[in-house]
Amino acid sequence: MADTKSYEGNSAAFVEEAGEKQHHSFFSNFQSRYAKVDPASYLRRPDESNVQYWSRRLISLKPVELLLAEYANTELRQYLNWWQLIFIGIGAIIGTGIFVLSGQAAAQNAGPAVTVSFIVAAFASGFAALSYSELASMIPVSGSAYTYAYATMGEFIGWTLGWDLVLEYMVGAATVGVGWSGYFKKFFGIFGLHLGDNWTEPPIKWEENPARIYYDEGRYFNVPGFVVIMLVTIILCVGIRQASWVNTVIVVIKLFVVVLFIFALCGFVERDYYDPYVPPNTSGDWHFFGAPGIFAAATTVFFAYIGFDSVTTAAMEAKNPRRDLPIGIIGSLIVTTVLYIGFCTVMTGAAHYSELNTPTPVITAIEFVEQRTQKDWLWLKVITILGALAGLSSVLLITMLGQTRVFYSMAKDGLLPDIFAKVHPRFKTPYMATILVGTITAILSALLPVDLLGNMTSVGTLLAFFIVHCGVIVLRFTRPDVERWFKIPGGKYFFIVFPVIGMVICVLLIAVAEVSTIWRLFVWMGVGWIVYFAYAIRHSKLHRDPIGRFAEVHANADASKEEVYPVQDYDYQNRS
Repeated sequence: MADTKSYEGNSAAFVEEAGEKQHHSFFSNFQSRYAKVDPASYLRRPDESNVQYWSRRLISLKPVELLLAEYANTELRQYLNWWQLIFIGIGAIIGTGIFVLSGQAAAQNAGPAVTVSFIVAAFASGFAALSYSELASMIPVSGSAYTYAYATMGEFIGWTLGWDLVLEYMVGAATVGVGWSGYFKKFFGIFGLHLGDNWTEPPIKWEENPARIYYDEGRYFNVPGFVVIMLVTIILCVGIRQASWVNTVIVVIKLFVVVLFIFALCGFVERDYYDPYVPPNTSGDWHFFGAPGIFAAATTVFFAYIGFDSVTTAAMEAKNPRRDLPIGIIGSLIVTTVLYIGFCTVMTGAAHYSELNTPTPVITAIEFVEQRTQKDWLWLKVITILGALAGLSSVLLITMLGQTRVFYSMAKDGLLPDIFAKVHPRFKTPYMATILVGTITAILSALLPVDLLGNMTSVGTLLAFFIVHCGVIVLRFTRPDVERWFKIPGGKYFFIVFPVIGMVICVLLIAVAEVSTIWRLFVWMGVGWIVYFAYAIRHSKLHRDPIGRFAEVHANADASKEEVYPVQDYDYQNRS
């Protein structure tokens, strides 16, 4: 039997530091489970019953060493640096949340206090950003929360998070497609060219209270939303370099537009529109206005911050992911939070919050200033619409990039068909996954309304954030030996305050979401679990052929990176 690189020494040292005296204590056994990299341990034991074996498969972990080796052997082109990762984060964050959902949240839930809702959502995202940054600097591979859950809580939880990310990214991109179509119509409308609703609006409508979904007669298909998503799909198929430069140009444009909107209208706000700053609840439903309405709006506008986690899905295409991923995550979140606060303060001061429940609330605010001042603000409307279209396009680009990389990671593990892991020989992109994701997303955007899609995405993302917080705590105590370029502040034990607070905020925001939204999430998860037990668990490479899976990574190991990303030395051929 050949030797295997052992991590039990590190585990034992850590246990001794913690004051554990018994060699086979519960904690040391729990810790050694995370330090185990022997592929034979995934095989069925002779004395195991069916129930024991299949139960063990559900909680089996993907070793950190195997994940690091996969990064070293990736077929994807490693092109992105730290500033491009920041731009990817900004490109994914600033979009539908600020150009569409901000006005709807103000009109329906929080009034001018929607700015506070953005701050609450920023706190939730900030704690999540710390956890994502530590895990990304420790495990720099594609897959985001799916990969982190697989390494910390086992295959079943990993699959659940991967399926949840399908909801987050695919449905989120569809939401952006609907918002893009609204601004596309508005652009032609300001020049007197009115496009009909029958081919520019989704035919399906949703009402939250009472909950009902229905067909809106006279509307057939959202053509602009469908077309723009298919164009983005083509760009993503061509290559990460082209997609990165397109995103960089678009981000510069939309940052300019957001800053221009703030400074152009800040001198024309009406103070009376801020009174009352927190409108009283008069309906009896706590979701609508009052202090609880602020938190209900926070669940909606939380969608505005979804995107910084997309940075982690590009880990395998980054040049120095351990250092650059935390910079991209935290940097993009700080920049966008500052812009959101200024943007919403000016928007709710330019127009009364009750008037902002439109597909293009930013243009509505400009039109109200136009009416009060009797001046022509056409130039600002044109620039703002073009900026909104550019901004929403970059969100589509990055969101769909994230979705395809999650599919790629799950397919590499065997949990999805191998076709999703197929990389184009010339462009070095997972093109089959990109084509499928793009087509489904385009159809969703063409048929479903923005409010239904946005709420589903927010709740799904909160669930992913919760699991990531748990993962940071688990790996701090089980794998202290793995190098981390970034660590949550607080030392050996007090760091736990940050992920715990983040978990509490996630639970609270999920709790204040509409009940129907939570039920839709459970239904989606139910479908995912059926797929897992019908297909994924039976095709998992880590269980179907664990020795072959480790051998595949070992055989392809890049000798130049072996010191940074060590692959265990193991005699696979002679192992029985």
